[in-house]
Amino acid sequence: MADTALRRATYQDIIDLPEGVVGEIISGVLHTQPRPRFSHAKASSKLGAKLDNEFDPDDGGPGGWIFLDEPELHFGEDVLVPDIAGWRVERAPDLANDAWTSIAPDWLCEVLSPSTEQKDRVLKMQVYAREGVAHVWLVDPDARTLEAYELRHTEWVRIAALRENDEVAAAPFDAAPFRLGALWVPKGGDKDNG
Repeated sequence: MADTALRRATYQDIIDLPEGVVGEIISGVLHTQPRPRFSHAKASSKLGAKLDNEFDPDDGGPGGWIFLDEPELHFGEDVLVPDIAGWRVERAPDLANDAWTSIAPDWLCEVLSPSTEQKDRVLKMQVYAREGVAHVWLVDPDARTLEAYELRHTEWVRIAALRENDEVAAAPFDAAPFRLGALWVPKGGDKDNG
């Protein structure tokens, strides 16, 4: 048993996970979590839809971006799954043939939950900085907040802190503002405590 505890996680550990469990490897450690609550899923879905409607080149907005929900990102031994990731069109991974990519997104979003917040804020943000992700948004559906960060050199700088129904006009998507309140489940509407 001690040998297993000291062994570095591999991609096979992720493949072997039961259905409905999301796995990530950070610094050789396997991290798992169940599928998210409805409030988490709604925030992620609504944000992705809003950005895709405005910035996908086929939808009539400013264009220039490709978005994916829960893409698998391979950065050396680290395997991460952000809630949403976006690449500028000229840097986008091959969407037709790949199941994962090692191309760092230009922007990504982590939707926080009580069980993943520390991992998202600390461990994953360190990897994203190392890989040169330019912008990270952290959305908390329980606190009803959005924090936007920009990578400057090797440090994250918070460029926006929004709450409830504030207008979201944060880089890199400040060309198409929207109301943050569109992401939230109505109070009392999230009965799933999982």
